[in-house]
Amino acid sequence: MSAQLQLGDLMVDVVRKDIKNVHLSVHPPTGRVTIAAPLRHSLDTLRIFAISKLAWIRQQQKKLNAQERETPREYLNRESHYLWGKRYLLRVIEHDAPPAVELGHSRIVLRVRPGAGPAKLQTVLEEWYRGQLRAAAPALFAKWETMLGVKAKRFAVRRMKTKWGSCNPEARTILLNTDLAKKPRECLEYLVVHELVHLLEPTHNARFIALMDQFMPKWKRHQSDLNRLPVRHEHWNY
Repeated sequence: MSAQLQLGDLMVDVVRKDIKNVHLSVHPPTGRVTIAAPLRHSLDTLRIFAISKLAWIRQQQKKLNAQERETPREYLNRESHYLWGKRYLLRVIEHDAPPAVELGHSRIVLRVRPGAGPAKLQTVLEEWYRGQLRAAAPALFAKWETMLGVKAKRFAVRRMKTKWGSCNPEARTILLNTDLAKKPRECLEYLVVHELVHLLEPTHNARFIALMDQFMPKWKRHQSDLNRLPVRHEHWNY
């Protein structure tokens, strides 16, 4: 059940569904605002809730508008790409064998069959990034699940346009954005902790903040680092 709330010059998309809590989100790149709410909540109740969060919404939109964005990737030789926050130059080599990616001292070597176009190069490189993230995340989950006393049923890595990660507390599943492999490792660790804490507290309320402060005192710095780093150039469709 979907609807919209008009708050001055701000439009809020509302979706009511079979969930327990209200979730307010501000989505990149334009700062689109959505509320996911339980079916029992009326539009008037949600309007009051949104008005109470206007200062926070404006703050998040301001951050998004100021965030640097990558130039479109063309997958050409000597183009800059990143792994764990370090800059590498791309080298594309054509050879008659299955695609492969190799990491050198200052280069990412992408081997593809002759005639492969940018779309194929992008697919191969993104699958490599996905593998890097899948390899790095389990140790962090093991560490922080023990510290927090929680256990995720599973985690998955996906290309995500609007979030760095997400958690489904009821299913106990966590999703991580493939692009985290491009950011410093501290950013990945922060995201793992953030999503695991949602198994203790599903919303971003005072209890959630207190838990983050308790277990990762410098989490706000990591969050700020992640939010100020360049994000993927996208053609965003909703």
